[in-house]
Amino acid sequence: MKPQRVRLFIKPFCGWCRQATDWLDRQGIAYESLDVLADREAWDNMERLSGQTLAPVIQVDGRVLADFGADELEDWWRQQGFHGE
Repeated sequence: MKPQRVRLFIKPFCGWCRQATDWLDRQGIAYESLDVLADREAWDNMERLSGQTLAPVIQVDGRVLADFGADELEDWWRQQGFHGE
């Protein structure tokens, strides 16, 4: 299924965050990128959703994956039944 809303909570200069954005871009997946260091509300949302302060955190149609690399994102994405654009 094609996801309706994808939000990616990131920290600048975070290698795992860069991997996540690169993977999403390669797959042609539209997403909202939220810099949690520049936006306190985004930080609070990330912490509430994931229960932690580590990034990246991705929220896809209400489902959450926290503190991951590109390989974990790809596996999780497939397990959720999502596909790209």
